[in-house]
Amino acid sequence: MGDDQALFCSEPEPKPKPPLVSHVPPLVASYNDRMRPLLDAIDRLRNLMVMEEGIHLPTIVVIGDQSSGKSSVLESLVGINLPRGQGICTRVPLIIQLQDSPQADRPELYLDFNGKVIPTEEENIAKAINDATDEIADHGKDVLNAPLTLVIKKYGIPDLTMIDLPGITRVPVHGQPENIYEQISEMIMEYIRPEESIILNVLSATVDFSTCESIRMSQMVDKTGRRTLAVVTKADKAPEGLLEKVTADDVNVGLGYVCVRSRIGAETYEEARLEEAKLFDTHPLLCKIDKSIVGVPVLAQNLTQIQATIIAKYLPEIVMKINDKLDANVAELKSMPKNLSSIEDAMMAFMEIMGLAKESLRKVLLRGELDEYPDEKGMHCPARLVEMLNQYYNELRNYTENTLTTNFLLEEIEVLEEAKGIGLPDVLPHTAFSFCLQQKMKEISSKLPSLVVRVWDYIEGVVIQSLMRHSQNYPQLQSWARRVTSSLIKKMKGKTMNRMAKIVEMEKLTDYTCNPEYLLERNKLMTQQDTFVNKYLISYSIDLQGMGNVSVSHLWSRNQQLIRQAFDLKMRMTAYWKIVLRRFVDLVALHLHFSVQNLVNKEMEKEIRGERMGRSIKRMMEEMPEVAEKREKLNRSIKRLRESAEVMAEFMDRIATDGDDND
Repeated sequence: MGDDQALFCSEPEPKPKPPLVSHVPPLVASYNDRMRPLLDAIDRLRNLMVMEEGIHLPTIVVIGDQSSGKSSVLESLVGINLPRGQGICTRVPLIIQLQDSPQADRPELYLDFNGKVIPTEEENIAKAINDATDEIADHGKDVLNAPLTLVIKKYGIPDLTMIDLPGITRVPVHGQPENIYEQISEMIMEYIRPEESIILNVLSATVDFSTCESIRMSQMVDKTGRRTLAVVTKADKAPEGLLEKVTADDVNVGLGYVCVRSRIGAETYEEARLEEAKLFDTHPLLCKIDKSIVGVPVLAQNLTQIQATIIAKYLPEIVMKINDKLDANVAELKSMPKNLSSIEDAMMAFMEIMGLAKESLRKVLLRGELDEYPDEKGMHCPARLVEMLNQYYNELRNYTENTLTTNFLLEEIEVLEEAKGIGLPDVLPHTAFSFCLQQKMKEISSKLPSLVVRVWDYIEGVVIQSLMRHSQNYPQLQSWARRVTSSLIKKMKGKTMNRMAKIVEMEKLTDYTCNPEYLLERNKLMTQQDTFVNKYLISYSIDLQGMGNVSVSHLWSRNQQLIRQAFDLKMRMTAYWKIVLRRFVDLVALHLHFSVQNLVNKEMEKEIRGERMGRSIKRMMEEMPEVAEKREKLNRSIKRLRESAEVMAEFMDRIATDGDDND
């Protein structure tokens, strides 16, 4: 043989043509009887739609640009005719489940979609798929992410499950929607993004692989190509440079390439495989490609091996995810409020909510427990109430102290002149002291509403927040709780105002204290009396301990005896007023604490009883639509996950039994 002849593969010796036998697809060579139970389990999980729980299953996802020969590859693998035509043939995800059925007298094919099973025949499968697609996605050219399952059970086929997705097209044609590319891309990315997905990327030998949109998409989610397998179609139409393309691997296909020849014309699938083998054996260029990466049988073997590997890898993780998700959903369902079907149930739930709210209010309003609302300082109630009382005390003290040095002693002098009576001139009239005390208490009265409103508005906010927290699933109950709380707080405001007004009246009526600080303070202040009386006629201002610098020029025309009495009255009132202010704020604090305790322990329940809810309690305890929908969703999810867990448990039991039998 010459050098030129050496460039070509020698023609093999003619052999007798083998007789055509019954149709047996090429996947037979890669059949593994141990795969069926495993794949059955995964397929049952897929049928249960466990993916909707965020649990991804090991999946072979078939993608390719439009006209890449994707349908031909699937037909060769499956051994039946699939829909063909212009434009997009696959408009919904087509799940193809191949199952060996040694006992079957004839093949069994059916479509599973929209909760129904439609039997069909091999010769009618293309039409049946098209009809089912139209029913799922309507007549038209739109794509829809609603899976259609094709199950094929026949003798001699191995176990394999693949998901065929619509071919990628960038330019809308034949009435396709303008956003057809976006629709298809979104669907493809959803299926190939999970790590559990194996990407079967169908490429045409007639194009530059790097320009294929399917390659770009797979590289977006699988940059190293470790879960991408490429099948190269139309090898007979573009043999030049194909060897270099699949060996150079410029597009990172980690699982390798398989080159195939598609069925042509009226060829049977057996004839097509014979022609394919002949092509890669005899073609001067294609024969140089290693036989381990050519032919549909090799593709079938690779797919079954990859499928077995990925299922075995992710199976323990799938079992764990199913159990974890099931436990989480069961716990979440238990934490939800009960579905109330009767007045008795509604009343029990209502009382439970009120009980929880009252206990929460005891913690935050009475005991000041910080752990009830650890991150909300506004709910640390005793601390906030103390702040309000201290602020109120400082406001009262600052208001009255501002009058201490203004027109010093003039008010006292005017009162003494009007309180004069028949008696000793050096005796201080008690009526003068009482009148000054009453005037000061009137000043306090004007500031009562500010404290009452501030405190009870705050308490109302706390009560409502606690009630809202415990009744968040019942909007009508929340509305009722707001109304009842506002009504109750309004009553509590009135009671506090009345109580504080009574304290003021009591202080007006009697000037008395057993507090020794009064005499100590009064005597201390009075030690300055002689000095003041001796200096006021010769000074413009005088420094007094406890009062600071006071102006005295307006007193020059007054006689010393009157000045002495006025000074005495001023010092008595100054010392006593400190006692009065503290006593008043202390009594208010005691009253507020007592009132808040009554609010939580008695008044709330009394107000609720006064509502006379009767049969309206059931309407008031109707849950939000979102809660009902969530409960229904959780129940569906739990049912699906329990069935999925049972599937996996049955499989694990079968594995254990088989292991015992082998021993």
